[in-house]
Amino acid sequence: MDLIRHLRFFVTVAEEGHFGRAAATLNMTQPPLSQGLRRLEQHIGTDLVHRTRQGAVLTAAGTALLPRARLLVDDSERFLAEAERISEARGVVRWGATATLPDRTLTACAAALRTEPDVTVSTEVSSTVDLVAAVRSGMCDLAVVEHPALLDGVEAGPVTKVPRWVIVPAAHRSARAERPRFPMLSDLSFAALPRTGNPASFDSTQDILRERGLDIDATTVPDDRTALAAVAAGMHFGISTAPPRSVPGVAWLTLAPDAIALRVRVVWRPGAEVDRHVAAIDRVLFRERVK
Repeated sequence: MDLIRHLRFFVTVAEEGHFGRAAATLNMTQPPLSQGLRRLEQHIGTDLVHRTRQGAVLTAAGTALLPRARLLVDDSERFLAEAERISEARGVVRWGATATLPDRTLTACAAALRTEPDVTVSTEVSSTVDLVAAVRSGMCDLAVVEHPALLDGVEAGPVTKVPRWVIVPAAHRSARAERPRFPMLSDLSFAALPRTGNPASFDSTQDILRERGLDIDATTVPDDRTALAAVAAGMHFGISTAPPRSVPGVAWLTLAPDAIALRVRVVWRPGAEVDRHVAAIDRVLFRERVK
């Protein structure tokens, strides 16, 4: 039997809690899914799921075996991704960048990686946590991620600081102040990207704000564009790599530029032959650094 395929049936049924929804997720009909799970149960000699009118409920054995099944399914997907990467490695550079990287730096890095006419550059923009996982698994050759971050299983280059600004509502008192200070923002909520994207960097930013007299909770926004909209609406402030420009309802402040600068670095898998690609991106980051 195709063990991985049938384990994927089990994992999907467990996650959906319903055979019909699991079948839809797997793009198949319910009868072959149910039959496949039954064959898996017969193969291992124990029931994994109780079939009820309300849906699917894990047995004690199913609960115990689900984490291992997930690992096997995930590892098989990583194996296929790595095999595809190796088979197409010549002429293809797969790289990633944190979503906090400014557009101008993102595009400059992508252009720098296309060193030869026949080289194809594939770019992924995501959170630091997801990018480190992608590099570690081989789905990305290298990536620009935030610092600090948990970098287990990858190698990392030097840290570079990219300029950031505090953005506030244009009508806010800090935008009119001759010498604005962080405590002036105490009546606003901090619009920040989710902590799950990189807990270490998120917590570091919160510490920087507290050190400067601003101890407030963050309001989660999915991306910089949403943060700009939240600021323009008048109830939030943010920290952005977007340089000062004319945006209705938004003003840019230069506050503690060195402290709030975005710290980034290049990461890659140990043993990966990416030296020239790392060097190309490092040159771009060096040009963009805080002077």
